[in-house]
Amino acid sequence: MDLRFGDGKPTDEERAAVDALLGPPESSWEGADRSDADLRWARGGREARDRRDLLLPGLHALNDRIGWISEGALDYLCRRLTVPPAEAYGVATFYAMFSVRPRPATVLHVCTDLACTTAGAGELCAAVEARLGPESGVKVERSPCLGLCERAPAALAIRAGVSARPAFEDEAVQAERGCGGGAPGVGKGKGRRGRETRYATAVTAPATPEAAVNAATAPEDAPPEPAPALAVPQTGDPTLTLLKRIGTTDPASLDAYRAAGGYTALRRAFTLGPAGVIREVTDAGLVGRGGAAFPTGRKWQATAAQPDHPHYLVCNADESEPGTFKDRVLMEGDPYALVEAMTIAAYATGAHRGYLYLRGEYPRALASLTHALAQARARGLLGDDVLGQGYAFDIEIRRGAGAYICGEETALFNSIEGYRGEPRSKPPFPVEKGLFGKPTVENNVETLVNVLPILTMGAQAYAAIGTPTSTGPKLFCVSGSVRRPGVYELPFGATLGELLTLAGVRDNLRAVLLGGAAGGFVRPDELDVPLTFEGTREAGTTLGSGVVMAFDDTVPLPRLLLRIAEFFRDESCGQCVPCRVGTMRQEEALHRIADRTGAAAAGDVALLREVGRAMRDSSICGLGQTAWNAVESAIDRLGAYE
Repeated sequence: MDLRFGDGKPTDEERAAVDALLGPPESSWEGADRSDADLRWARGGREARDRRDLLLPGLHALNDRIGWISEGALDYLCRRLTVPPAEAYGVATFYAMFSVRPRPATVLHVCTDLACTTAGAGELCAAVEARLGPESGVKVERSPCLGLCERAPAALAIRAGVSARPAFEDEAVQAERGCGGGAPGVGKGKGRRGRETRYATAVTAPATPEAAVNAATAPEDAPPEPAPALAVPQTGDPTLTLLKRIGTTDPASLDAYRAAGGYTALRRAFTLGPAGVIREVTDAGLVGRGGAAFPTGRKWQATAAQPDHPHYLVCNADESEPGTFKDRVLMEGDPYALVEAMTIAAYATGAHRGYLYLRGEYPRALASLTHALAQARARGLLGDDVLGQGYAFDIEIRRGAGAYICGEETALFNSIEGYRGEPRSKPPFPVEKGLFGKPTVENNVETLVNVLPILTMGAQAYAAIGTPTSTGPKLFCVSGSVRRPGVYELPFGATLGELLTLAGVRDNLRAVLLGGAAGGFVRPDELDVPLTFEGTREAGTTLGSGVVMAFDDTVPLPRLLLRIAEFFRDESCGQCVPCRVGTMRQEEALHRIADRTGAAAAGDVALLREVGRAMRDSSICGLGQTAWNAVESAIDRLGAYE
């Protein structure tokens, strides 16, 4: 792809997909061909011309309508946004869910990551590929984790060009069109109001070859997914705090949410004022639940104190760590809680616009949140005057497109802004220069939802849950060799053994992986590890985002480690040499010793240690710094190659 525009012409469908987002262009002279029109004069497009951040939504619009992104379509989108074609090509090829080469309109993503692999994903893929040959009109792709680990193995079918509305969209679209949609000043053009859903999705999990084939051949006719409560084995437990509404309250009903205590926290926030809210969050001891465990109150205070404006709020809903699905369950089963929590966080930090960056592989969460936002706007809970308090705030959803690295906050900012999702060097930190170069507070879904009980029960009562240094409840994603996989809520300080007892761990347990692919293994005789950030550190492992994957003695450990290495090789953004080269060398070494032990493996084990140290010490971001963790712990704690 050249820096200059090429000769490719968009088809009518491709042009319509872009125009539905940006508004139709207007010829700068009478009788001019639309494809040759001077696009600097695009009607309703003056705002869009300066909005490179619409590049990712534009790529989605093309991919949703056509199934892939042609050179002519990319050229047309670049002209509309005045983005150099080479840069847009770099963005389009960065994401796994996009294709710049022709492919069928239907793509079947079959998860082959850790939980699904242990549940027979390899056999599932082989059976599906045998049935869906080239003549089927379906492309089968072996996919990293789809966030459906509690129902492994899983498959996701996406068909482009189908006018099929997901659940709730009738009301959502009506409400959004009535108020212009989007955040204040965003997406109010003719194209945004006239947009349509042009793709259909079908999730099947646990997947059989027959169910996966049926989902791929007719995704618009696939049966609905089971209720979100199926992923919460503790549903109905009166002691729950974060999961209490899932399975007991209709997630589509705003009235039901308010009857169950919804928007009590926001009203108290307005009573306390921004400084009071930050003080409560600080006194409660809330720390980030995404793995870094940074104090949330300090982050909010640092953002609020910045004199530069505007301030932004970003919710990181791009959980892509293999084995993680708690945020998905919260968004599907209790979407208004996230909307309320984001409003509180924005109010406290002086933000008037929020972005919710959502995994592209979560179609039901997208439908649920789209509906929730539309209802909140229609009822005065978002918009120019939230709850009549004179405070303006709104939220815009931005869909990811399959890039694990975009879970890193600065890579996420680049993705929203229309650049490749590559991490930035720090400092400056996001609280000073984040999204669009402005002060930004970024939190994940679980962290934000914890703010609601802090304000309803008070900081002291919240801090009394858990331990003095790890306060509050914590969500854990349990999968693998257990009888009752799902999301569990326990106070910090419960032991790993207590959690696995709740989940019904199977016999012959061989190892437990904490923290996902970036975490570490523990042995069956180490189940007394307290599930706190400090407790897991002292035990030589990590809590991460709360992934707990159990493996019995039927799971071939070397093959599992190889799958982890393949994951990091695929997901490295390639920006820095230690990670780009190190993840490849790690995978190559693990391939060589997949079936070797003892002296035959000693040389490659030594090489793995050297490569691992280099990645940990010199990679730009956490992906490279943690890519060696699981392999190292398997060698040192489990004797994987002895």
